[in-house]
Amino acid sequence: MRLSAMGDVAMTVPVLRAFVEQNPDVKITVISRPFFQPFFDGIPNLSFFAFDERQRHKGFIGLLRLFHDLSALHIDAFADLHNVLRSKVVRTLFALNGKKTAFVDKGRAEKAALTRAENKIFKPLPTMFERHVKVFNELGFTVDLSNPTFPKKAVLSNDILKMLVGNERIPDFAGIKIGIAPFAQYDSKIYPLDLMQEVINKLAENKTHKILLFGGGIKEIELLDSLSRGKENVVVIAGQLNFQQELQLISNLDIMLSMDSGNAHIAAMLGVKTITLWGATHPFAGFSPLNQPLENALVSDRNLFPKLPTSVYGNKIVAGYESAMRTISVEKIIALVLS
Repeated sequence: MRLSAMGDVAMTVPVLRAFVEQNPDVKITVISRPFFQPFFDGIPNLSFFAFDERQRHKGFIGLLRLFHDLSALHIDAFADLHNVLRSKVVRTLFALNGKKTAFVDKGRAEKAALTRAENKIFKPLPTMFERHVKVFNELGFTVDLSNPTFPKKAVLSNDILKMLVGNERIPDFAGIKIGIAPFAQYDSKIYPLDLMQEVINKLAENKTHKILLFGGGIKEIELLDSLSRGKENVVVIAGQLNFQQELQLISNLDIMLSMDSGNAHIAAMLGVKTITLWGATHPFAGFSPLNQPLENALVSDRNLFPKLPTSVYGNKIVAGYESAMRTISVEKIIALVLS
């Protein structure tokens, strides 16, 4: 069970993919929000159970219904990969009925020590992937993530190709395909847009580059339109495709440049090389995308901003730290992408 958020749900995918490959006699049922079902398409021995938070599974009575619905599937063990009130209720009901249960240890005390302003303990913590694996270990299963496998690149439909090339004739989608996802839930994790404009302008100088901009919502789409203006090889994807089509397109990227956000984890779970930019947060908290070298995580300068990281999720505002991400130079980003 993992209900939210997008990046956190995406981080369960490589673990579950490895689990079913290494434990082929076990059936997995994923409980999550319906929107996330495409994440799990194509994984054998895995079925998806849609959590209906608005009606059937709303409130405490709804959680009792959820337990009843799941019991009909003859569940033998319950892995709580969320460890919040809702999942705790369901987990407890399974335990009271004699089923094996295990839950993820989010390491809250360790993360608090990493992000506090004084007496900070600056060291890498276990990744969320490692924490998820430990849940299955506690249930008696072995999961090895040292050599992860990824799905094949999706075959792009004609509708997607038409949108990309902007005309009725559909040439090969050739050239280096660079995805850029410049937004995140909190401002402290967003690279300054004037600098991101410089990054896009520089990458767009090479006409063999096809630069695809990802985001969502009216405001973000307007900003992406501004970033792409006047550049024929820069395409705004936001608002053009449904979620499943976006996943298919991301699987065909050569590289994704993202903030510490869900898009980074989506790209990584699909086997795409991923570069991440970090502001108030830091990869040491355990949220670096799977299978990406540490040098692919460009962090803000801790010599100039020694309180970094100031937050696990980027939701804390620290006075004077608004410009921390400006210490990640445009030149460094360009060099890493091109390498």
